[in-house]
Amino acid sequence: QVQLVESGGGLVQAGGSLRLSCAASRLTFSAYAMGWFRQAPGKEREFVAKISRGGRTTYYSDSVKGRFTISRDNAKNTAYLQMNSLKPEDTAVYYCAADADVYGSTRPEAYDYWGQGTQVTVSS
Repeated sequence: QVQLVESGGGLVQAGGSLRLSCAASRLTFSAYAMGWFRQAPGKEREFVAKISRGGRTTYYSDSVKGRFTISRDNAKNTAYLQMNSLKPEDTAVYYCAADADVYGSTRPEAYDYWGQGTQVTVSS
């Protein structure tokens, strides 16, 4: 079945950087927009960023705009989330997801496939 596997999470100090990867398998990767979401303890899953099928169109939540960059490499079936200037409030489990729509959605219920998540912890 379709698999999305996130990696690259970890513990980092405030102001630091991490790069998350999302490797897809058994999926026509270029036919899906990709999104990143996050969920902190006791909170709902939150939209972070999305990228269109071809990678030309991106969109970010206000909370990460200017600090995070989403990208994809369709030849490698992989999406990325470069996270810079990390803050303690960025601490969460980060999930990648695939949406059959051209541009993707900010709503988690619109996505067809999800990864298992990777923990990002930012210390102050």
